[in-house]
Amino acid sequence: MASTIEQRVKALESEVSELKKRLEQPASPEPWWMQISGTFRGDPEFLKAMELGRKWRESTRGKPKAKKKRSHGNP
Repeated sequence: MASTIEQRVKALESEVSELKKRLEQPASPEPWWMQISGTFRGDPEFLKAMELGRKWRESTRGKPKAKKKRSHGNP
């Protein structure tokens, strides 16, 4: 698949032109995570994943330490 340098340069210039056009387009006013917010609302697989994540986080937490009783003479 032989191509001339001129053809290759023309293809690269076209690609660079397309990339510049994309960069010139204004960015979305919302962050990406706001754009996809709610996508999984009500999805049973997502709800199951959230439940498993909650259970895992709870299992990795240490048990709370018992509070020491104060003796009556000390603050």
